[in-house]
Amino acid sequence: MVTSGFAALVERQLGAYNAHDADGFAACFSDDVQCFRHPDPQPVLQGRAALRDARERFPTAGLHALLVNRIDFGRRVLDHEHVVGLAPSPREVVAVYEQGDDGLIAAISFIAPL
Repeated sequence: MVTSGFAALVERQLGAYNAHDADGFAACFSDDVQCFRHPDPQPVLQGRAALRDARERFPTAGLHALLVNRIDFGRRVLDHEHVVGLAPSPREVVAVYEQGDDGLIAAISFIAPL
């Protein structure tokens, strides 16, 4: 299976997230990145600095996301992730990453089970 260059960037940010590397994580995102929680149309975070700061504040012990499945649509990548360490029990989430004109992640939307 051939993956897009953007999917490789999404993989790099996932690796930085799991390595607790806030700077490496933030470097994968556009300066004006917007983060959403579906179905809310208002971003919960805006800007690379805010995203980096939020990642740095997460507890680090045991926090990681396991990739269950990835769908590569070129400039849009959907990851089904199993996240451990944010809540008392593991969470399933779908993260939708959208590529900006600068080649970095310009938007990310999280969809969780109801």
